[in-house]
Amino acid sequence: MGWTPGWKRAQAVDESRWVVLDVEASGLDAARDSLLAIASVAVRVDWPSRSLAIDLGDSFEAVLRQEQPSSRDNILLHGIGVARQSGGLPAREALQAFAVHAGASPLLAFHAAFDHTLVQRHAKAALGAGLPQPWLDIEHLCGVTHPEVGARSLDEWMDHFGIRCAARHQAAADVLAESELLLRIWPRVAAECGCWRDVQRLAGRRRWIARR
Repeated sequence: MGWTPGWKRAQAVDESRWVVLDVEASGLDAARDSLLAIASVAVRVDWPSRSLAIDLGDSFEAVLRQEQPSSRDNILLHGIGVARQSGGLPAREALQAFAVHAGASPLLAFHAAFDHTLVQRHAKAALGAGLPQPWLDIEHLCGVTHPEVGARSLDEWMDHFGIRCAARHQAAADVLAESELLLRIWPRVAAECGCWRDVQRLAGRRRWIARR
């Protein structure tokens, strides 16, 4: 039997608490490569006042134990060395802890398809089930609310808004940069959205715009 967390039975998404996450992997193929690390931070949404705030006290970070460390070039990119990889948490323990942190909150990431595929694949293998809540791509929100910018990568969006990242390609630092990006675009998101479903619909317009 797979591990079934209590929050999986929850019917409603927690619209007032979103979880922004970022991952580090052993390569660029989310369908095959290993999940090395995951970091996340909660953002609080006050819908009546249309305000958004990063809750640094509500955060998570874990390095997952690897039987075979990633390549030297990969280690140079994200800085998770052989010792940290071999001494990380077992996948089941790390992903169960992340699932508890995620709770019933929607999950947001930049270019979320990669994070989604990687996390869900490892969660199914380690826990017997993927995370049940909806995912949303921050890049889609950026593109639909700021079509005049024309940026695509996280670095391009950070440059546009003047956001600094303490250590790019390290999950804990990247997730803070992505949360800051969400804050920067929030005024235009809030101008059009009054609930989580509105945010989902707004992000969905990105795919329509891209096909034009």
